[in-house]
Amino acid sequence: MTAPLILVPSDPLAPRAPDQHFLREADAARQAGIDLAVVDHDAILAGDVRAAVRRVAASDGVRPGWYRGWMLPSGAYGRLGAALETRGVRLCTDPAAYRTAHELPGWYDTFADLTPASVWMPWTAGIAPTPGDIGALVADLGGGPGVVKDYVKSRKHEWDEACFVPELSDAATAARVIARMVELQGADLSGGIVVRAFEQFLSDDDGRALEARVWWVAGAPVLVTPHPDAPAGTTVEVPAEALDGVRACVRALGAPFVTTDLALRSDGEWRVIEVGDGQVSDLPADQEPGVLVGALAAAG
Repeated sequence: MTAPLILVPSDPLAPRAPDQHFLREADAARQAGIDLAVVDHDAILAGDVRAAVRRVAASDGVRPGWYRGWMLPSGAYGRLGAALETRGVRLCTDPAAYRTAHELPGWYDTFADLTPASVWMPWTAGIAPTPGDIGALVADLGGGPGVVKDYVKSRKHEWDEACFVPELSDAATAARVIARMVELQGADLSGGIVVRAFEQFLSDDDGRALEARVWWVAGAPVLVTPHPDAPAGTTVEVPAEALDGVRACVRALGAPFVTTDLALRSDGEWRVIEVGDGQVSDLPADQEPGVLVGALAAAG
């Protein structure tokens, strides 16, 4: 079997070198004898994928590749994959699997029993929803508090302004919060609007939910880390029985490299807060990347 290639973004100021944010993973790959290549993230987003992959050496056969880099819209990821195939590299996660793991509408049904109830609708960036739009959207949630986001990301750092809705049956307030989220996301609004039922989770002294990020490769949990937003030195342990139910969902999802963010609800139940494609999920700054890089090399 051909060994996989690890692809990381290039440094904007030194285009032949890895971006500093991914340098630890690049070094871990090199130390493990795994081939590395850089792609130009800015060129991908600009639509010039041919330029983005120009520093990827052409392969005579078909070589598997893992992307480890900044988040990409699903369409841009698909274009990157097509450009890489002209260089003889086929991404291990195909575009359909990437979209499924990356966007909430793709993974929600599979994880519905383990994650807060959610509704969503496609939406266009730059347009503010009306109370009528939002009242119709959230009706099935039945009232109570909620949180809002797009298909991929929330504005949790603007919690009261653009994330949390105290009462979803108050359509005017919900529309105001969602409109602000849409405004702040701007052109980066991904897919549409998501509204999720609010659940109370155990938190740290600063009010942050204590989240664990579980990294799954080929359906197996290869690494458990704190969420990358957690303070340095944070430790979070997830019991094996909590992982068992999540494992079944990850395998049913079918994407080869997935992350699940888990938090302990106030009633003692572990819940899935977010699912993501592992290629664009961030490692905590103090996490040794060797285990993850090795798992990707073995799975490729």
